[in-house]
Amino acid sequence: MKRDDIIARDGSTFPGKSYTTAVLRPAYDEAKAVLLPSMIQIHRAHLLMLHSVGLINDADAATIAGTIDGLDLDAIAASQYTGEYEDLFFTVESQMLTQGGDAVGNLHIARSRNDMGMCLYRMIMRHQLLRVLAAAGELYETLVRLAAEHSETLTLEHTHTQPAQPSILGHRFLAIADVLGRDIERVQSAYASLDFSPMGAAALTGTGFGIDREFTAELLGFRGLVENSYDAVASTDYIAQSATALQLMAIDTGRSCVDFLAWCTEEFGLYKVASPYVQMSSIMPQKRNPVSIEHSRSLLSAASASAATVLTMMHNTPFGDIVDTEDDLQPYIWRSASVLTNVLHLLSGVLGTIEVNVEVMRERALSSFATATELADTLVREAGCTFKEAHTVVSRVVQSAAAQGVRDVREVHAADVMATAHDVCGGRVDISEDSVRLALNADHFVQIRTSRGGVAPSEVARMAVDRGQRAEEFAGWYRTTAEHLDGVAERLVRDCEALSGGTERT
Repeated sequence: MKRDDIIARDGSTFPGKSYTTAVLRPAYDEAKAVLLPSMIQIHRAHLLMLHSVGLINDADAATIAGTIDGLDLDAIAASQYTGEYEDLFFTVESQMLTQGGDAVGNLHIARSRNDMGMCLYRMIMRHQLLRVLAAAGELYETLVRLAAEHSETLTLEHTHTQPAQPSILGHRFLAIADVLGRDIERVQSAYASLDFSPMGAAALTGTGFGIDREFTAELLGFRGLVENSYDAVASTDYIAQSATALQLMAIDTGRSCVDFLAWCTEEFGLYKVASPYVQMSSIMPQKRNPVSIEHSRSLLSAASASAATVLTMMHNTPFGDIVDTEDDLQPYIWRSASVLTNVLHLLSGVLGTIEVNVEVMRERALSSFATATELADTLVREAGCTFKEAHTVVSRVVQSAAAQGVRDVREVHAADVMATAHDVCGGRVDISEDSVRLALNADHFVQIRTSRGGVAPSEVARMAVDRGQRAEEFAGWYRTTAEHLDGVAERLVRDCEALSGGTERT
């Protein structure tokens, strides 16, 4: 039997280190890597609040402030879990008591690890979501720039993986950008939903001390309070909303990655991925494997899975302060946000440096039978057919051409159309060669689709300008929010330094 083994009543033994290995050490390592700076901010904010309401006198406040400022955070971050203290909070508290003496014990007036923990998680998620939003904004700007650059680039779009209609490449980039834009708004909404302070809820019932919860929230940069003290330490919907927003962004972006991979194959040949983002084969010298997009696709699935794990771990858990939704759950949402951030940055680089094969796209659009819809529309406008009749006529023309081995729509003529139309509509159909040529021309197809949001180059250019303004709005929101959090952190440092030095708080 080993020294750390646990002896059960029946005499059997269990390895005593299993709890440390499975739970305590991993939680400690995650906490010191992620939570430590925010923990120090909470210490500072809580101290300033207690001092402002008179619960800590000037001398003790100066001692505690100096103790906080004197902590060796690098040493704590590099420390290993020893089991002497249960978690990071008690490790830091022990060091503060050792350095500052009994006065430091009053820093825990009117607070608990419960409200501190929930506050830490909200603070961390603010930063995690901001990093995601910075990367998503970067990708959004890249897509909008590509849309503007290719507002006249003719291409061939697909539905059900089959050639469908001519389009403008910029239109596709805008579609992807619009989905990402809504994902950005969902993450912004998740940020807004968690930007409330639980501090002052203590264990769950609040406190009998005369604290100022609003002041603590202000010091930590929150826009308000989680008012109900039970809600403050028990609810998890704030993290669920973040997980849902992150998962959807990962899924949406991953769907586009599937298309990017297809388009840069030799068979499609629409794009060429820049050299920094491809990998050679160890045996086939000609290979340019687009591994950056492959990694993006798989990692986005991992980000989605981590977010889904968060939601799964919440399911059927009690409403209250429980470890299920704390130490064990939180790292999954951090992982989801971190992976998503990295992939969004990567995709900005990949897409921002792609080489578009404009001529291949154009020739495929011009030769494709994808303009058939416009020929049917022309029969309605000029020959008096109903759309059902026109659809039948053009469908048979296309089938006949295919049966004869015709692969280029430019080889279809008015005589072919009228011969088929006479069978379907009788002898009343008359259409000129010029009308057929124009109807089957891909450039004409896109030029006339000027309905709002359509593929006409003028409409694509208009939307690109509009989305460019939206990109500036996203960037402005990010800058304002990030500067606010940076300013809050700087103020806390200044005010604590002033407190420890005996000068007035700003």
